[in-house]
Amino acid sequence: MTAEPQDLFSQQEANRGRSRLLVVTFVVFFLWLGLGGDWLAYMYTRGLPPGAYHHSFPVLGALMAVIAAGLVAYIRKTGASKVLWSTGAVEVTDPQTPGEKMLANVVDEMSIAAGVPRPRLWVVNDPDPNAFATGTDPLHSHIAVTTGLLNIVTRDELQAVVGHEMGHVKNLDTQMMTMVAGLVGAVALMSDGVGRILRFQMLGGQSGGGGRVSGGSSGSGRGRSNNLGPLVAVVLVLWIVSWIMAPIVTRLMAVGISRNREYLADAMSAQFTRNPLALASALEKIEDQSAPTTTIKGGAAHLCIADPLGRAVNLKEGFVANLLATHPPMPLRIARLKAMGYQQQKAAGTFHVQD
Repeated sequence: MTAEPQDLFSQQEANRGRSRLLVVTFVVFFLWLGLGGDWLAYMYTRGLPPGAYHHSFPVLGALMAVIAAGLVAYIRKTGASKVLWSTGAVEVTDPQTPGEKMLANVVDEMSIAAGVPRPRLWVVNDPDPNAFATGTDPLHSHIAVTTGLLNIVTRDELQAVVGHEMGHVKNLDTQMMTMVAGLVGAVALMSDGVGRILRFQMLGGQSGGGGRVSGGSSGSGRGRSNNLGPLVAVVLVLWIVSWIMAPIVTRLMAVGISRNREYLADAMSAQFTRNPLALASALEKIEDQSAPTTTIKGGAAHLCIADPLGRAVNLKEGFVANLLATHPPMPLRIARLKAMGYQQQKAAGTFHVQD
């Protein structure tokens, strides 16, 4: 496995590369859905009489290419707003409550420490403590926190959480993660629509299409049936399965994003705040809460500082966990931050072993 880049500029370039690879993979997948359908239609119609329809132009491939390019462009432009809309986030433009005022003040401090433009602030009305960042680049970034987080953290802890999200903004993690969130939602909607069409066709075939299927064994249908062969059947099955599995494929893209981005954002928070123990304390409080998440769903879960869905795979280490989990194990993140804090105290001569 290739080691993750450690310096900021290498991490930014790696994230740009991942974003490009994600877009290419998405477009190629859509081309397969289109061109695979074109090939199946060509094979099915090539044995029909001269006056019948013969599928020759790859219209489905061209259509899916246009749809894929359009979705990528649309998600780049509106992905962040869609993520915020899906969570019910409300923008904080004129802080009123003590929590909102503290949040605005902390974000001002962290934007200066991180050297990035001040993100727009949002609050999600959810008792589950969490936070996330989204946006296309540091000039168009957003940070959102839940009301549950504002209710349980101290100022230092909130500063550390915001520092973590600022790390994602500066590393360009938000660009990649927002794209994934948009693709997951778009593909899920498309797959659901295609699934409804396929179910309708199957029900229609069962009720009134039996004569057409069985009629393929005589006349001109006999030749067409013989020409299809097992390869067409295999491709047809793979094509249908691809449509059904499309949402799962895009979700695997989301969970396949390197866990190391969370470790790096934790380290950058410690760098910005000079207080790694504050983030460790905040993560402990987040981990100890059992309030169910009501607003942040699967499509945006990988954006959050802690997995809002509480999936068990995020508690594990190893190849499978690194492949399927969106977040590193919280105890390991906390342990790393505490180790940073103890090293910092030791270097400053303020660390004392308690009896």
